[in-house]
Amino acid sequence: MRFNCTLLISKLTIKLSKLFFNGGTNFPGKIALKLYPDILKPLSFNYKVIIITGTNGKTTTTSMVYNMLLNNGEDVITNETGANMLPGIISCFIDKYCIFKKNKSKYAVIEVDEANLKLVTQYITPYIICVSNLFRDQMDRYGEVYTTLEKIMDGIKKTPESILILNGDESLLCDLNLTNTKIYYGFSCAVDNNTNLSLNADAKFCKKCKSLYSYDFITYNHLGNFSCPNCGFKRPNLDYSITKINSLSSSGSVVQMDNYKFNISQSGTYNIYNALSAYTISSFIGVSKEVIAYTLQSMKSSFGRQEVVNIEGKHLKIILVKNPAGFDEALKSVNLDDSDKSLALLLNDNYADGTDVSWIWDVDFENLNNTVIDKVFLSGIRLYDMSIRLKVAGLNENSFNVCDNYENLLSSISSNNNDNIYMLATYTAMTSFRKFLNNKGYLKKIW
Repeated sequence: MRFNCTLLISKLTIKLSKLFFNGGTNFPGKIALKLYPDILKPLSFNYKVIIITGTNGKTTTTSMVYNMLLNNGEDVITNETGANMLPGIISCFIDKYCIFKKNKSKYAVIEVDEANLKLVTQYITPYIICVSNLFRDQMDRYGEVYTTLEKIMDGIKKTPESILILNGDESLLCDLNLTNTKIYYGFSCAVDNNTNLSLNADAKFCKKCKSLYSYDFITYNHLGNFSCPNCGFKRPNLDYSITKINSLSSSGSVVQMDNYKFNISQSGTYNIYNALSAYTISSFIGVSKEVIAYTLQSMKSSFGRQEVVNIEGKHLKIILVKNPAGFDEALKSVNLDDSDKSLALLLNDNYADGTDVSWIWDVDFENLNNTVIDKVFLSGIRLYDMSIRLKVAGLNENSFNVCDNYENLLSSISSNNNDNIYMLATYTAMTSFRKFLNNKGYLKKIW
């Protein structure tokens, strides 16, 4: 009776939130937790739960795996809004719960915030937990990467039966003191000739002896084929891997995973990792390479993840950025585009963004001097911090267009000289601008 009452109240709250506020992602879950603190356990019954966590790539990888399973004919749900904390995850299960549907085994592909993993595994024993990478992110909330790893480990230790799918190129995820079955994926080939860590790379030192790692190749930041010249600690053998990179462009990439050719519809090395992670999970489950290939080629971008919005004939590509590693990769994607283009940078310092924005000084904006940028539109709460950072990076301040509200920003984009604008925005800046575009009729759906 308690479960059914909580379910009905929460479902009604979801419907009202969607109807009046275009919401319903977290608040219904908070209500459910108040009424029935253990509700996640019965909600997730009969689901094979696949959890995706880590710093970068959670939303895109979750979407890829969800669509692979869907295209394979599986009964599957996901938290497609990206609400990845405990209340949002509960809201997802409540929204998809059908009282009258026959009980049968289904999949739930769930994106989970790193610090919330231990809250989820308190009630769920996932079939698979996939950890993508660990980068400095929201340091006021998480601290350093080693703290983030501890939070993830706290969640995994509660569920030793879960299969771990881990990025083998991430040194922090190797040689973990866990009894779980471990499967590793990574790159068996180099993206370029880079073997030198950048000054601002994250986990540069051996987790065993604290010596500086040596690399056969680096994919980005501190990820790659690492080894310690002092104690011999090195990357584990890979179970699934990128065996060849055929091409990289601003519209996507062509790669070979385990010598099978795949077209990935989203650009950048980080999206190759996302695709490899999704390929590993789906292959392990038993999805065919043909279904995986079709999904990767036909995938549409999740909201704010290289999503393209048409604004008066201008193509606005929105890319979420939230830390130095991800920002650097987004800038590389911009540099891959040799067409005439402009850039919009939106920086906020709300709680969900990280209240300390000093991390922008670790982003390699100097690389923008290697490409032609017509205009640079600056907006968000901390737009002047970004302006100063770009000026120090050597960009021409005469190209700056400071937009202190979204009306000015929209007007500037609409009247821009060229048709291609890349918008790199922190989380709350991205979500609030998308809501603004939705109100203006340029976007049909907020999520």
